Amino acid sequence: MDAAATPYQSWLESFTSARGGMAGTVHMRRGDALELVAALNIPPPVVEAVRVVPRGKGLAGIAMASGEPVQVCNLQTDESGRVQPGARSVPVRASVALPVLDAAGQVRAVVGIAFLHEGELSAEMTRNLMAAVAALPPDGL
Repeated sequence: MDAAATPYQSWLESFTSARGGMAGTVHMRRGDALELVAALNIPPPVVEAVRVVPRGKGLAGIAMASGEPVQVCNLQTDESGRVQPGARSVPVRASVALPVLDAAGQVRAVVGIAFLHEGELSAEMTRNLMAAVAALPPDGL
């Protein structure tokens, strides 16, 4: 997959830029895993590592399994075990994986966004991000 060639790339670029993010991803659900369909400022080795994310692995996989946003205050120093080692090569700090729900409340995608600042995102900001990712175009554009 060439993430830059997918229809989701321009959506991700606009979404990330409008919210002051520095990097991001869009993964679409494919059965019990997530498939990367767009990436912004993610190094090629990380793109390869997250091309397919199993349910429950890494921030995106945990967001898929829980149906809830999953965040870390500092991607570089997090020791929770939720951050995969390769993710630290992305020079960002605060990061969140946001599940995108379908009409039945099932996760259809996960959008990741990362920021240069360190710290936990406020509940209000997380709600605003969740509302924004709901506008992710449907699969099969």
